[in-house]
Amino acid sequence: MPSIGKLFTFEGSDGVGKSSLSKLVAEHLIGKGLECVYYSFPGKEEGTIGNIVYRIHHNKEDFNINSINPTSLQILHIAAHIDTIESQIVPNIEKGKIILLDRFWWSTLVYGKVYGVRSDSLAHMIELEKTHWGSLKPTMAFLITREKSLRENTNLVTWRKLNNEYRKLLREESTHYETAEIENNSDINDALDTILNRIYCILNKSSLKNNKLIPIVFSSLSPAKTTEVYDTYWRFAVERQEIFFRKFKNISYPLTKDPILKEYKFTNVYRASDRVSQYLIKNVTYSGDQSQEEIFFRILLFKTFNRIETWEYLSQKLGKVAFAEYSFENYDKLLSEAMKKGKSIYSAAYIMTSGQNAFGYQRKYQNHLKLIELLMRDEIPSRIIELKSMKQLFELLRSYPTIGDFLAYQYAIDINYSELTNFSENDFVVPGPGAQNGISKCFSDLGGLNEVEIIKQVTERQEIEFDRLGLEFKSLWGRPLHLIDCQNLFCEVDKYSRIAHPEIKGISNRKRIKQKYVPNTQRIEYWYPPKWKINNRIKDKAGYNK
Repeated sequence: MPSIGKLFTFEGSDGVGKSSLSKLVAEHLIGKGLECVYYSFPGKEEGTIGNIVYRIHHNKEDFNINSINPTSLQILHIAAHIDTIESQIVPNIEKGKIILLDRFWWSTLVYGKVYGVRSDSLAHMIELEKTHWGSLKPTMAFLITREKSLRENTNLVTWRKLNNEYRKLLREESTHYETAEIENNSDINDALDTILNRIYCILNKSSLKNNKLIPIVFSSLSPAKTTEVYDTYWRFAVERQEIFFRKFKNISYPLTKDPILKEYKFTNVYRASDRVSQYLIKNVTYSGDQSQEEIFFRILLFKTFNRIETWEYLSQKLGKVAFAEYSFENYDKLLSEAMKKGKSIYSAAYIMTSGQNAFGYQRKYQNHLKLIELLMRDEIPSRIIELKSMKQLFELLRSYPTIGDFLAYQYAIDINYSELTNFSENDFVVPGPGAQNGISKCFSDLGGLNEVEIIKQVTERQEIEFDRLGLEFKSLWGRPLHLIDCQNLFCEVDKYSRIAHPEIKGISNRKRIKQKYVPNTQRIEYWYPPKWKINNRIKDKAGYNK
């Protein structure tokens, strides 16, 4: 088969920065308007064999697998490779596109050798994959190397063996196609420059030697400049998510060695994992009458107070919470009685405006009940299902009195957990005050971008940044961070940095974290919106499917 497009492969041991570099190259070329497609072996895309193989390789316990023979594992990788070669790479090469491939068959051979796969089995595997590559060979194969691994807890003996095997293979393959060893020992942008120079020379583009790339976070005419808090942002995300899984596995306290995380309260990395969100999803949204009207009413009523105890109090007194049986007088009486007994009916998480100017009642909750009545009277539930985007949902909610930008976005996210809408959480974001403060600490200069663009760029770059820092981030059973999660992380890192980086002031110049961490031993049975398709991956502490 004639090679119309170009194939650039990136190889190297784990911890050399290979994935970060290949993604940065893709980001650059796409930004220049070139038809470039990025793939990685075995792959992580939902709905692919590669995604399953990746999960088996890195989280075999999710499949109730105790151990995997190295030969069996490599065969799985070959199957994923062939699937991507036939369905994606070859068709796009034939269309003249540039393919950037993170890992080639080199990794199967090198890792197979080092981990003891029989040489004859390995030879058959490689030959099978080469059959599907046909006459297609890399336009250039890049081997990324480093003197020291970026990843902590690397087995140095194994790592050196892998590096030696890669270099040996590089020498052998250099007689068949263009190869290059790229050292990534200093600033990653130095290695990026070298790779781009090689690629541009091949593509008959002008050399980048006279247009030196400056250290960047984003491909932008005026790149954003980060502070040390930006790296803390990613390290915080990793450790806070580790705490989530340690608690999930019922590991005894303390759940972390980080003194700040140990002493103070921080929300989960994934918003939907927080205790209140979990209660909303399981006990409010997906429990009870599933008509549009009732789902919307329950969500808005719960989120108005955002307090589990208030919902349970109303449920106990009313028998069930339903709009069909709603009465302002009844709810007013019940909430008034609760307050007289000294009960807090609102969460401290959100600052709710009183609504007195809009509805005229003395008590805040009375005005909020009238707001819900107004929303129901305007038939918002039936109007919502006609909307085309989360932005439209936000704008609709925002048009009502007492609902500002922050609340409208939070309500939109909560409604989107339900079956009323099915918008992507990566389509729209509204930075709250805390997130804006966190962004101001992470960046000394936004480089012409606004806070929304920063959050979107950070969300898109999560894998690059984790790779760059040598961090292993445990996703939410395969679900990556979305805009709402990265927005929340900026809010949390704002708090964290008050102690970790007191010299960096931000916008508000707050110095203390209000809430101390108090362990809650009440176990949460985690369950997420079914449309996310992750509930079947959740394991209990014994390792079995729930």
